[in-house]
Amino acid sequence: MVTGMKNIVVFVSDFDKAKEYYTQVLKLPLAKESVPMLEFFSGTTTLGVVAAFHDDAKKLIGRHTGITLNVQNLDSYCKMLSEAGARFIEPLESTPWGKMAVIADPDGNQFALVEG
Repeated sequence: MVTGMKNIVVFVSDFDKAKEYYTQVLKLPLAKESVPMLEFFSGTTTLGVVAAFHDDAKKLIGRHTGITLNVQNLDSYCKMLSEAGARFIEPLESTPWGKMAVIADPDGNQFALVEG
C-alpha cells in the first residue's frame, strides 16, 4: 500500500556546484546529505538533488522540472537571488493569481517561484 510520497528528484551534473547553489544561493533548508544526494525540506515530501550517473538520468538534466516553490516575500527573495547571480528564465511578475518568477540552477533545471 502506498502511504505517501518520499521525494521529488532533480538530476544535476556537478554535485558540489549544485550543493553550493541550492544551499548558498537558493538558501533551501538542507534536511539530509549523502553522496550523491541532497534532500531539502524536512517532512513527508522532500526535494532531492541527485548527481546523474546513468544515461537515463543524464537526459533529465536541464529542463523545466514542473516544481513550484512557495516563497514568502517573493520581491525580497528575487532581489537576493539576483544579487547572488541566479539566472531568471522569467522575471518576477504579477499575474492574476499572484506573483511568480522562474529560475534555473547551474544545469538549467527550472523552478517556478510563487508567493503563497
